[in-house]
Amino acid sequence: MIHPVTLSELQAHYGPRYRWMLLLSVMIGTMAAIMSSTIINVAVPDMSRHFSLGQERAQWVASGFMISMTVSMLTTPWLLTRYGFRRTYSATMWLLLGGSMVAGLSNDFSLLLAARVAEGLAAGVVQPIPAIIIMRVFEPHEQGRAGGIFGMGVVLAPAIGPSIGGVLLDWFGWRSIFLMVLPFCLASLWLARRYVPSLAAGAVPSRQSNPKLDLAGLLLASVGTVCLLNALVQLRAGSSTTSLLLGLIAVVASAGFLLRQRRLGRDRTPGARGPLMNLTLYQYRAFAMGSIVAFIYGMALFGSTYLLPLYMRVGLMLSASHVGTILLPAGLVLAITIPLVGRLADRQATHRLVSTGLALLASSFVLMSLVGMSRSLWVLGAVAILGRIGLDFVLPSLNSGSLRDLPKDLLAQGSSAINFLRTLGGAMGVSVCGIVLEWRLGAHGDSLSTPTSSPERLAAFNESFYLMAALCTLALLAAWRLRPGPRR
Repeated sequence: MIHPVTLSELQAHYGPRYRWMLLLSVMIGTMAAIMSSTIINVAVPDMSRHFSLGQERAQWVASGFMISMTVSMLTTPWLLTRYGFRRTYSATMWLLLGGSMVAGLSNDFSLLLAARVAEGLAAGVVQPIPAIIIMRVFEPHEQGRAGGIFGMGVVLAPAIGPSIGGVLLDWFGWRSIFLMVLPFCLASLWLARRYVPSLAAGAVPSRQSNPKLDLAGLLLASVGTVCLLNALVQLRAGSSTTSLLLGLIAVVASAGFLLRQRRLGRDRTPGARGPLMNLTLYQYRAFAMGSIVAFIYGMALFGSTYLLPLYMRVGLMLSASHVGTILLPAGLVLAITIPLVGRLADRQATHRLVSTGLALLASSFVLMSLVGMSRSLWVLGAVAILGRIGLDFVLPSLNSGSLRDLPKDLLAQGSSAINFLRTLGGAMGVSVCGIVLEWRLGAHGDSLSTPTSSPERLAAFNESFYLMAALCTLALLAAWRLRPGPRR
């Protein structure tokens, strides 16, 4: 018997349940990708000691992943059109699996960093795919529910990742956290072989008719992203001149990238290079506002994912196991509530749900600043739960609300672009959190190299949490305009 490979064949073979099996297949792979990006944070102190690194160099293990993940997202529409869903998705899972194994077994920091970059490339390509599937395979009245179920896995990954990672770190050492994603990669490869279609829904790949990959645009985007994040790193290290020079290069490269995308988007010549980011997307108000929310939300989300475990480890002086124990209930609450919010997304206005989530997330950051070493651990856990509920309201609603007005031929570009902006904001958020934390520690006369905590160190962390709350409040302004509107 010939195994079905196209979307229509798979739908006919498996029946109505097929769309849910397809969603599960890509959800597990995306969980592995997101877990790889966040689980490293809890191990940064131990890894720094193993390789005798300063905090700045050790943080490049996370930053290198974020840079490669951010840039590679722009290639997802081209890869899907050229190679189809199954080959693109399976190749990313193999790359993620190989990178995780090399990182976990590496005895050289340069090799470890290269493996993290490879993991980031895979994670970037795979993340826009689920949103495309939800918008194309599910009916409009099911998209919120599907987004909620998918969001349960995606948000659960960074929620429980540090929890499990903390236990593994105490029991088996920092290497074990890289190997944690291997079962997810293997499961996703098996599911992809059965349920992921060979072709993108509605696409007919053809090597002759496909536009060529915009390598020059990809180079400009890479230079702009690397220089921007390096500028933040240099600013953190105190080198303002180098930071300014890198910042100027980032601005020039970014301007060149946008001008090139605009020109390629207007070129209708058969076989011409297509844009990596179709600027026509921003003529749709809901997508434009959703992009702003996604960027700022990414800064707050990834910045806090870096800041919170560090706060518990070196601010409250908790063990890695205690960190995991505190964050685990928040992850479980998140898993229970996000499918319910997904159902609400089919019936309630997007801007109300996203604004509610951002308000709850901002409140959790403010309340986190009130937690001190004298507070009970259950208070810390309750504040973490409040923040996770805020995440529940944002993610399913933001994706469906931003992409719902787009025509089908722009869905892949839209999903790629909004994930790119959210991840770019996340990469910047990690660096900005580090810069603000170092700045406030210096202002209070403390340093993370000191083996014990102090009221001054806690004050520096509290002021960093205020920054996260301010970012969420800023995103609220754009979220309230996240209403469907006519194309401009």
